[in-house]
Order: sequence, then C-alpha cells, then structure tokens
Amino acid sequence: MTLFTSLDDVRATLARTGYLVDDELAMVVFLADAMGKPLLLEGAAGTGKTELAKAVAAGTGANLVRLQCYEGLDEARALYEWNYRKQLLRIQATPGRSEGDAETDSWDAVQEDIFSEEFLLERPLLAALRCPDPVVLLIDETDKADVEVEGLLLELLSDFQITIPELGTVTAVRRPFVVLTSNATRELSEALKRRCLHAHVHYPSADRERAIVRRRVPEATDLLAGQVVKAVRAMRALDLRKAPSVAETIDWASALGKLGSSELSASVADQTLGVVLKNDADRTKVREQLRFAATTPSGQS
Repeated sequence: MTLFTSLDDVRATLARTGYLVDDELAMVVFLADAMGKPLLLEGAAGTGKTELAKAVAAGTGANLVRLQCYEGLDEARALYEWNYRKQLLRIQATPGRSEGDAETDSWDAVQEDIFSEEFLLERPLLAALRCPDPVVLLIDETDKADVEVEGLLLELLSDFQITIPELGTVTAVRRPFVVLTSNATRELSEALKRRCLHAHVHYPSADRERAIVRRRVPEATDLLAGQVVKAVRAMRALDLRKAPSVAETIDWASALGKLGSSELSASVADQTLGVVLKNDADRTKVREQLRFAATTPSGQS
C-alpha cells in the first residue's frame, strides 16, 4: 500500500503541513513511495531533509520512527537487543538441575526460553518493520554513524527484513516509507546508494522560502517575510561557521512577529541575531559585512 495517490497528492499533502516542495523533490518522494524504495536525501545541514520525513508522516497520518545516527551507534541501539537482566532472572529462577541427560535437557529448555520474544527489546529498525500501521522510518544523519552501520542497513534497505540469529528472519509486516538523510560529511557506500532513490536537497528559492515563512508564521506580513528571507540569504552567502537553516528563518520571522514588528529594522535585526545565528563569530561577521543592507523594503529576492 502506498501513502500517495499522485504527484499532486504529494504536493498537497506536504503543503498542508507547511512543507512546500519543488517539482524535483515532489517527484522523487512520489516515486520512492510508488516503487517501495528507500529515499536518500543529501545536502547541507538545515535545508529541510529531516523535516521532509516529518511532513510525510504528519501529512499521511503515518507513525514516525526515527533512528538518530551518531558515532558509536551499534546493532543493539539500531536493530534490537536482549533484555539481559530479565534473562538472568529467568535463569536464576530455573529449578536446580540434576545430573546427566536431565541437566542437558533442562538447560536446552532454558536457553530456548530466554531467547524468545518475551526477552527481545525492539529498537527503531525492528520496530518499524513489525508495525502493522503505516510507518515513516527516518534514519537521520546516516553519515555521522560508523561505516559498519551501513552494513547493518543493507538487508533492510533491499529486502525490508532483518535476521535475528536466535529467532530467524523478520520481514516487514507493512513496508515502511524509508528516508535516510546525510549532511555529506563523508561519502556513503555505493552498496547503500544502489538501494535508494536519491535527491540532493538545496536551500529553497527566495520565493519558496518566503512562502514557507508566510505559511508557518501567519502573523508575519509579506513585507517582513520578504525582508527576513533576503537577510538570511545574504547571510548564507557569507563564509559562516553555520549558515542559517530554513527552520531558523522561520524562528526569526516568528520572533519578530511576537515583538510586534511589521518590518525588519536595523536595530531590531541587531538585537535578535541570536535567534538566527548561534555563533558569536558569525554574528560579528554579519554585523560587519552586511550592516543589514538587506532590510530595505522589498520582497525582492
């Protein structure tokens, strides 16, 4: 079963959540769903890759299951692990064993028992496969995990199943919509990429980002939204440690709206830079180089 009925349905469904996509991104989302293929989104941090997965889940009513990747992530945190404390208690509660075959039979029974469903702890990947309802599985910042983690993902991404040695193969009850994100801090393996459809997610155009701000921050005037977007785009053109994300553009417009500002004056921009820039060196650079020239009334891009 698919989440979307058409390309227009993708656009409309995501738009209802406030996520506005261009034609290329709408197409790859539709094809990933229609073909039952994982979707790999690569691009700079803050371009909306994670938010796309959240928007698909919110717009379609699917459950969102998220695996946040990090250095040191292993099978026990990604797939499953055994409840060792509960297993130990079960072993300790087993009646004393006698000599000979009875001892062997008793231990075999206990060993089979403690490696059963009762003692299995689901982690995100296994939980997504075993959920009977529609699921969006978000494997976030895949490039931050160790290369070995990619090997754990290959069986799931190709066959939508995982193998648990003690229990056998677990196949998806209902195939999840899988989204992998990467900030491209390292090259992902060709084996992983072959199993996915791919899209490079860029910052939105000025018009689309302005529309996103207007959708997410209804109290922002068209003038304010245009000025905020123009200022943020000027910041992104600088060599900053951390360029403002789309989410930070929205936050800045929201903050200005709560201050009752109808336009972005130089003084207000200076006082609220901490909303959009989270590094002091970046704020200094913006103050020195931009001087908030982008705050002149416009709506231009």
